[in-house]
Formats: sequence, C-alpha cells, structure tokens
Amino acid sequence: MLKRSQTTSLPFLEKRLEGEVVTIPSSAALKANLRLWRRLNSEIVACEKCPRLVAYREWVAKTKKREFRDWDYWGKPITGFGDLNARIIVVGLAPAAHGGNRTGRIFTGDSSAQTLMQALHSVGLASQPFSLHRNDGLQLFGVYISAVCRCAPPKNKPTPDEIRNCLPFLVREFELLSKAKVVVALGQIAFNGVLTVIEMLAQKLKVEWQPLRPRPKFHHGAHFELPDPRGGILHLLASYHPSRQNTQTKRLTVEMLTDVSARSTLLANENSS
Repeated sequence: MLKRSQTTSLPFLEKRLEGEVVTIPSSAALKANLRLWRRLNSEIVACEKCPRLVAYREWVAKTKKREFRDWDYWGKPITGFGDLNARIIVVGLAPAAHGGNRTGRIFTGDSSAQTLMQALHSVGLASQPFSLHRNDGLQLFGVYISAVCRCAPPKNKPTPDEIRNCLPFLVREFELLSKAKVVVALGQIAFNGVLTVIEMLAQKLKVEWQPLRPRPKFHHGAHFELPDPRGGILHLLASYHPSRQNTQTKRLTVEMLTDVSARSTLLANENSS
C-alpha cells in the first residue's frame, strides 16, 4: 500500500474554495496550483484541434449505444483524474467511445476501467474496485490517471498528428504533478508518448537533460530509470493496456496489472520525501 500523504483531488478542492467544509487544508500555494489545474482542464475540454476526433466523439454522443440510449453522453475531450499530490501517474491511450466519452471521466464506464480499478484497489490506490460514472464515489490515493489522447478515436487508433496535438496537455500535467516519480504506461502508444512528454518537459524547463540511449522499448513488466527533467530519477513502468482485447485473450490479467501497480507503490514509497 502507498504511504499516505495528504491527498488532494480537484472536486474536493473546489468545494473547499466554495466554502463547504471538508478536511483538506487550504493554502495560498494550493489555491494557485488549483487555478493552474482549472485553466488546464478548461483548455482540454474546449479543445477542437483535431477535426476527425471532434466529428467522431460528437457522432458517438449523438447516435449512442443501445444499452446507453438514455444517457446524456459527455461527447467532449477528457481531463485527467485523481490525486493532485500524486506520486504515481498512470497514462492510458484515450477515452473509450462509450466509456469516458459517455461518462466524462477517464477510465470510467467500460471493461478497461473495471480491470484497472480492480488492480489499483487491491494495492490501496483506489477506494473501490469499479469505476462506473462520475458520481460513483471513486477516489484515488497517491495516483493520477491521464492519457496521451483526450478524445475517443475511431477504432481506438489516434493518428500520430492527433497524439502530437494532445501531448502538450500531458506535459503540463507532468509539470503540475511535481511529486510524481513513478509513471505507469498502459500500452505501447502510451509508453512512447510518455517518453516524448519527458523530452518535451525538459525542453520547456530549459534544463540540461539527456535521454536514455538506446531509446527504451516497450514490453510488459519493463522498468526503466530515466533522468527526470525536474530533478532526480523518474521510474517508468510498462504494462499491456487493459483493453477487452487483451483481457479476454488473457494477454493481460488483473493479477498481472496488480503486480505492476504493486511495484509502482513500492517505487513511490522508496522515492517519497
């Protein structure tokens, strides 16, 4: 289990600033950080850089899936979700057409979400082993979940240009999640995206930084220690994506993903200040 520090999630902080009584302490620095998160998330939700993705996500939200015909689909880009004091960042590919694109929360409302939450819950990173909708009570502890692409892509395949358009959002999340020293990449596209994001962050911060050579290659269970542009070491763990295609064929099981999640907590604890 991850050593518990004070966890902070965006909805709870917003309640605090609106005057509701919660147990999370406030500070000037915390409020400033919250403003940056609000600005970033507003930009993500309003993004229309990729015409193909805009058209697809809106078409899905209009036509819907029969079992969800009574749902009011989100149909917009998806922000990240989780603990703003996270020491672990989980990066996926993109929201599912009838998952995140329907519910408005990353890894929510589909089979991939259930597999991921079972693994996170088993090692104490999630309050429950399911992620059904935005008001299901899910909380994440010490972990923040994001993606390389914020819109549901046709056939779950964003183009390289669409990924490039989205990666600056992930760079800004990495910059704000300054305590995170462990990244779990779910799938090869997420893995390669994270490597690019680290390079982009180094360029943004204008620091001397040398990537690993040869460039790390994806395989399930891989662990690489990378120079962190923010200082120190950043641990990159790789896992197959918990897509239905992988879980139904047993290429990835809940036990396999739980093992990766457990290693991420151990690394986060070892690198906590």
